[in-house]
Amino acid sequence: MTQTDLANLLTVLEDAGALRDTLRSGRTALGRPESAAEHSWRLCLIAMALAPAHPGLDAARVLQLCVVHDLGETISGDVPATRQGTDPERKSRERRDFLTLLRPAPAAIRESLIDLYDEYDSAATAEARFVKAIDKLETLITHAQGPDDDGIDFAFNLTYGRQATDRFPMVAALRSLVDVKTRARVRPDIDQG
Repeated sequence: MTQTDLANLLTVLEDAGALRDTLRSGRTALGRPESAAEHSWRLCLIAMALAPAHPGLDAARVLQLCVVHDLGETISGDVPATRQGTDPERKSRERRDFLTLLRPAPAAIRESLIDLYDEYDSAATAEARFVKAIDKLETLITHAQGPDDDGIDFAFNLTYGRQATDRFPMVAALRSLVDVKTRARVRPDIDQG
């Protein structure tokens, strides 16, 4: 890699740090807004814990997908799950933002990261489908352990991502524990579900 390549890579790495300041709808257990980087960190931890229980998954590939899956949010931010259906441009905007973020990267690194992002986005492999499942699970865990918040639709969470999480036995088993906590938080006077 040349000095120019390294300088360009440094630009990408610095710009990717914006994920630490990209806030999500979830809150930490202490009540502060969660960042997309924190979400990605715990997603990686879940991947390390659960991927070995699903034979045939390439654990290293799973972690790579976890790391890149939300990088497109560094520019335009996160869209909460409850609003994703009303934002038809979200996926194309996130991919465009991802490409913008990677523009300075050396070609080989850029292409490798784009391949990972596209694999995840299209759920093209078992690893990508697994990461999509645990991505949903991590969001559910965050909401279930966070503070009471009128902005979280706990009834929605009981069905959110069910098809994805049910594909993988250990993910489904862990989700069932999270669902118990979520059910306890459903407020019929607020939640619609």
